[in-house]
Amino acid sequence: MSFLDLVKNRFSARSFTDKIVEKEKIDLILEVARLAPSAVNLQPWKFFVVSDKLMLSKLAETYSREWFKTAPLCIVACGNHSESWKRFDGKDHCDIDVAIAVEHIVLAAEELGLGACWVCNFDVKKCSEFLNLSEFLEPIAMIPIGYTNAIVKEKKRKAVDEIVEYI
Repeated sequence: MSFLDLVKNRFSARSFTDKIVEKEKIDLILEVARLAPSAVNLQPWKFFVVSDKLMLSKLAETYSREWFKTAPLCIVACGNHSESWKRFDGKDHCDIDVAIAVEHIVLAAEELGLGACWVCNFDVKKCSEFLNLSEFLEPIAMIPIGYTNAIVKEKKRKAVDEIVEYI
């Protein structure tokens, strides 16, 4: 599959089967995340792979959507603001770096025949407590992953001429 086809096929999966994701696929997804670029190559991230049913149910308490509970696996992508690069004006690139790695994760999942979804609207404080995170780690995104039974809907995207200006 071409990269363009991969990107076109990727969608936010919000329904999963109970089939367990193979360790080899998880390992490949994590390798792709590890190889993601980051500002000044500082790699200010840590990924928590959650497949334990009790911990998954705790994570579900941080995001009250029924579909989330159907995922057999969730990767919590965290950023370490004490390790991230800060631009001369103080802008912290931690969230940007983690976002790049998360996009690598969801594209890798798609390539492997898995569904995934970015989840950013969750209770960060509760998530931190459940994962017993240090004060330096912030949960930035949760990515439920699994074999999906969702029906893909057509993506609505702006036309190129609406988002691009040549100067």
